[in-house]
Formats: sequence, structure tokens, C-alpha cells
Amino acid sequence: MTNAPTVSLSIAEAAEASGLSAYTLRYYEQIGLIAPIDRRSGARRYSDTDMRWLDFLVRLRATGMSMQVMQRYAELLREGNTATSLAERQTMLEEHAAHLEAGLRAQRETLQYIRKKIGLYEEMRAVPKRA
Repeated sequence: MTNAPTVSLSIAEAAEASGLSAYTLRYYEQIGLIAPIDRRSGARRYSDTDMRWLDFLVRLRATGMSMQVMQRYAELLREGNTATSLAERQTMLEEHAAHLEAGLRAQRETLQYIRKKIGLYEEMRAVPKRA
């Protein structure tokens, strides 16, 4: 039994599956956000591991993590699971999670405010107009 990757996607297939453009995939590789992708006959081939990493990056980016922080995280990941690397990666994700939680709280408060405003409009519209 082998541990060979079960997925081998071209850059076009990886772009479609990840929601990123082929240009973005090449750029991410160029800046070290993703490790060099295996190539077969000169063409990039994305593995299961590559696709899971891209999914994680897409999620981090969608939640507002900066490219610089994502690059630092990728650097730490390539260093391996040393105590220092693990601690720093955990801290980075904890800080990002706290930032997201604060944003969600603020959005919930704003949503409540908007709902109150809608309720006021409903009340105002229900009152008959006097001529």
C-alpha cells in the first residue's frame, strides 16, 4: 500500500476547485505562500495536501487575515512541528479567532440595531394618517 496522493489536479482544475485563479495560484507559489507544486512534464499537479492547504488559505483570506501573516504562518509550517513553530502558529490562530469573534459581536449588535429600525418603520406605517 502506498501513501501516494489520491488527487492530481492541473492548475486549471485546482483553480476551479479552490475558487482562486490560476494566476493567483502561481502568485501564491511565487511568494512562498504555498510550497513549490510538484510538476509532471513541466505542468503543475496539485495533491490532496496542496488542496487542503489552499482551502485553509482561502478561509483565512476570506476572514481578513493579511497576506503577510499568512506568509509567516506558511514559513512556520515549513519549519516543522518544533515547539517554537507550534506555539507561534497557535498564537497566530488564537489572535485571528479573537479578532473574528469581536467582528461577529459587532455585526450582531449592528443587526439588532437594524431590526429595531425596521420595527420602528413597521409601527410608523401601521399608524393611520390624519388628513
